[in-house]
Amino acid sequence: MTPDRFFDLFSALEAELGGDEVLFAGLGAERSDFVRLSQNRVRQAGSVDSADLGLTLIDGARQVEGSCQLGGDAAGDLGRARALLGQLRQRIAHVPDDPYLHYSNEPASSQRRIDADLPRPEEAVGTLTDLADGLDLVGIWAAGDVVEALASSVGHRHWHASRSFNLDWSCYLDRDKAVKASYCGFDWQPEQLRHKLDQQRADLAVLARPQRRIEPGRYRAYLAPAALQELMDLLAWGGFGLRDHRTQQTPLLKLATGEAQLSPLLTVIEEHKRGLAPGFTAEGFTKPEQVSLIEEGWYQDCLADARSAKEYDATVNAAAEYPESLAIAPGDLATAEALRQLDTGILIGNLWYGNWSDRNACRMTGMTRFGTFWVEHGEPVAPLAVMRFDDSLYHLLGDRLEGLTQERELLLSAETYDGRSTDSTLLPGALVSGIDLAL
Repeated sequence: MTPDRFFDLFSALEAELGGDEVLFAGLGAERSDFVRLSQNRVRQAGSVDSADLGLTLIDGARQVEGSCQLGGDAAGDLGRARALLGQLRQRIAHVPDDPYLHYSNEPASSQRRIDADLPRPEEAVGTLTDLADGLDLVGIWAAGDVVEALASSVGHRHWHASRSFNLDWSCYLDRDKAVKASYCGFDWQPEQLRHKLDQQRADLAVLARPQRRIEPGRYRAYLAPAALQELMDLLAWGGFGLRDHRTQQTPLLKLATGEAQLSPLLTVIEEHKRGLAPGFTAEGFTKPEQVSLIEEGWYQDCLADARSAKEYDATVNAAAEYPESLAIAPGDLATAEALRQLDTGILIGNLWYGNWSDRNACRMTGMTRFGTFWVEHGEPVAPLAVMRFDDSLYHLLGDRLEGLTQERELLLSAETYDGRSTDSTLLPGALVSGIDLAL
């Protein structure tokens, strides 16, 4: 699907509108390659070439939505779209007025393409398996093009296309003993992949040592970017949405009211201009280049989608009330110096099974896993048995946050349930003076 073909398809539909009808059309398409690996061998390979058309028909204060798949044939696609529009017309007379119906009445257009230097799948996987020779590697390669576009009878014409690759894998030592890594982005550099695998080999050598068990308590810790991402993913569950704040359901309520503060080292931004997600919403609103969520430990702004903005008389600044392109500003700590600064404590490579243990106190719980080591004098000396943490972000990213790394890691979402996700995070590592381990 090209911009001209999509906009021509919409123009044909627009010509059939009558009365006060308003029509929005959204396109979601991708052409991606997928390769699954196990025991460092290809187990499944394939590709996806799909395009979905979503229509929203508005008449007065009523709206209905529907979608259909496109097949690539112009005449056939127009027929399917016309049939969908006819179904929406039949339904709209039977739905009530929508009190939070909100769409942009200002015509706007944009075209943006995020390009990438992608290797062929066989080249990327061949490089990976060669570099991982002798390792029990399990993972997935996903790469290709993702398109999101919008057209409306108001006059919107937006086209957003991105190319990227995402390699997500684990190397197993035995049963559930493994170290996890990812390599993703836009510029394929085999040397970076080699560096990550060399680090995994070093981690596996430590993982093969006798397991260290420690008593529940508070320990100094260094959280790698992937571990910090688990905390931020959970915080995104109600932490930044306007509706959650206005209904006082947000776990950051004390921060928003000024009763609590996070570390002045912490600045959190929704970077629409950086991310893979489009710079417009399904309702035709243009997103700002960035939204400052937390600045030097103080809460700044919420993410407001179209419906919440209508309900609470706010400005739309996001397509959804959770981050799609979240970034934490870097700190002054060199990553190479992080473990030396830690000295004795825990290196946490990943966290998982995160959930709220006390939402009002912004208190989280979850499990350590994948590359969690006991560190002495700045060197990992033994793998740690799996433990549960239970702690508040007001401590981990507040009074106990000692430093954030200068270097940040780009992490692309590996979700593919409704097509390849365009969510991303750009995160440093975090050195904390203490994390509470419950058991």
